[in-house]
Amino acid sequence: MKAALRALRFLIAAIVALSALGSRLAIAHEIRPAYLEITEVGKDQYQVIWRTPLLSGMRLPVALALPEGARELSMPSILERSDSLIERKLVEIPGGLSDKRLGFPGLQATITDVLVRIEMLDGRQITEIVRPSQPHLDVGASSGLGSIAATYTKQGIRHILEGWDHLLFVFGLMLLVRSPWMLLKTITAFTLAHSVALAAATFGLIHVPSRPLDAAIALSILFLGVEVYKAQLGETSFAIRQPWAMAFAFGLLHGLGFASGLSTLGLPAAAIPLALLFFNVGVEIGQLIFVGCVAALSFSANQLKLSKPSLLARLPTYLVGSLGAYWTIDRVIIMGAGW
Repeated sequence: MKAALRALRFLIAAIVALSALGSRLAIAHEIRPAYLEITEVGKDQYQVIWRTPLLSGMRLPVALALPEGARELSMPSILERSDSLIERKLVEIPGGLSDKRLGFPGLQATITDVLVRIEMLDGRQITEIVRPSQPHLDVGASSGLGSIAATYTKQGIRHILEGWDHLLFVFGLMLLVRSPWMLLKTITAFTLAHSVALAAATFGLIHVPSRPLDAAIALSILFLGVEVYKAQLGETSFAIRQPWAMAFAFGLLHGLGFASGLSTLGLPAAAIPLALLFFNVGVEIGQLIFVGCVAALSFSANQLKLSKPSLLARLPTYLVGSLGAYWTIDRVIIMGAGW
């Protein structure tokens, strides 16, 4: 009886701790990059679109500092969305933008980046990422398609490695599937599904509001946690027998989630297929890094052959289920508050 009570107290404490952790991870995942788009529309004249993320309804303390001497030619228009503020204005920069510096005061105090896209009248394009460690950009020559590929690959890797809900789903699949061949089949199905959904959403074929989508993604993690627990008890279901089918179905949801992350970055109109391709490549690289790390840790633990209490052995399953439940409740509440 005492052992059962200790186990119950341990489980409750673990759920509380995981819920608190889940809150922090969910907040971290909501911090999107800021985005600056500058398009040359005439001699020394530029259309500026400046988007800054919102976190819990508050604008991140990042500002845009145009080169010295710049002046506004029109009153800025500001559009407020659920996740960001978008400012549009027409400015004049005497002598043009080339060889000038764009500054981002306050960026060094955050953990976000700024994706900058610049298009000149002569066809030159610049795509760069500005980091908090160096909160400015010196505008130079055109960066070309190679820079676009590198930029969006890095953003894809970063998006998946900071997407704790997506990684937790992949982790749950690794807990559910023990056969290497079936795991390969399941991960491939998940990859194929989210790649298809990402492309469809990017080209405007599918649109799902972000809040219901986030809640559905959390629910998929909760569902997976239940299936993992049932499998550990020796039970069976369609998802346990054919995990690749479940992974494909939920992969469509997660792909739409990737698309929302890609849309916040902004896409170069002339190179949407290239940006989409390399963002997806980055996502897959990040996913493989995660799977490899988990597999290496699992192999190392098995080599040590340490005896573990049954409750501790099931802690990863409780992690998936508890965080899935917490995120589902949290996101449903947020979704309800927005209606």
